[in-house]
Amino acid sequence: MPAKFAANLSWMFKEHELLADRYKAAADAGFKAVESADLTDLPLETLVAAKEAAGVEQVLMNGWSGDMAKGDRGVAAVPGREAAFRDSLEKSITYCKALKCSRMHVIAGRITEAHSEEEMRKVYVANLRYASARLAEFNILALIEPINSKTAIPNYLLDTVDKAMSIIDEVGHPNLKMQLDLYHTQIMHGDLTATIKRCLPYVGHIQISQIPDRHEPDSPGEVNYAYIITLLEREGYEGYIGAEYTPAGRTSDGLAWVHAYSMT
Repeated sequence: MPAKFAANLSWMFKEHELLADRYKAAADAGFKAVESADLTDLPLETLVAAKEAAGVEQVLMNGWSGDMAKGDRGVAAVPGREAAFRDSLEKSITYCKALKCSRMHVIAGRITEAHSEEEMRKVYVANLRYASARLAEFNILALIEPINSKTAIPNYLLDTVDKAMSIIDEVGHPNLKMQLDLYHTQIMHGDLTATIKRCLPYVGHIQISQIPDRHEPDSPGEVNYAYIITLLEREGYEGYIGAEYTPAGRTSDGLAWVHAYSMT
C-alpha cells in the first residue's frame, strides 16, 4: 500500500500568510490530507470553507497549548489548570467536528519548579482518561506525542516513547494512542528500526522531518527516509504520515520526496 502523506499547514506553505490559504496550496501540490497545530484562535467558518473548497482531509490538529507567551507548552499535565484544560478541549472538539478532523494531539506541558514530575504525571493521566472518553464520543482519536527535551521543548513532561507507552498503559483507554514524530524520536532514542517496531502497537499517527535541520525528509541528514517508509509499510503501518518540517526554500520546490517515497 503506498504511503499516505499529510502536509502540516503550520509548517509548510508559509509563502501564504493566512493558514486558510494553505489548504488550496497543499491541494494544488497534490496532497489529499493536511494536519496543523492548534487552530482555535482562527475563524472556524473561514477554515471550513477553505478546507472544503480544497477538497482535502484534515487528519490531525493540536489541542490548546496554553499561553505560549508565558511559557506554556500545553496544560493537560499542569496541576490547578484542569478546568482550563476541559474548557479548551470542548473548543477544540468544536473545531475538529466542523473540520471533520479525526485526531487530536493532547499537549502535556513542561515541568517547572512549581510541581514535581510525579504530580504532573498524575494530573496528565486523569486528564487523558477524561479526554480519551470525551473524544471517543465524536470518533476523534486522542494522541500524545513524545517531544524531545534536548532541542525542542526543554523540560517537556513527555519526552520519550517509553514514557508515552507507560502513560497509555496506565490510562487504559482504547481511544488513546501515540503520535510518533521521528524527528524527536531520533534525537531522544536513535536506533529507529528497533524503536519503531517497539512503538508501533501504540501508534496512531506518525510525523517526519530530517535531522538535524528539520527540513525536507530527503534533505541531507541523519535519517534515510526511503528506508523508513519501506519499513513502516513492511511492519503494517497504514495510517497517515505527517510532513512537519520547515521547507529549506519555497515549499513547492522541495516536494520531490512525496512522489519518491509514495513509490517505495
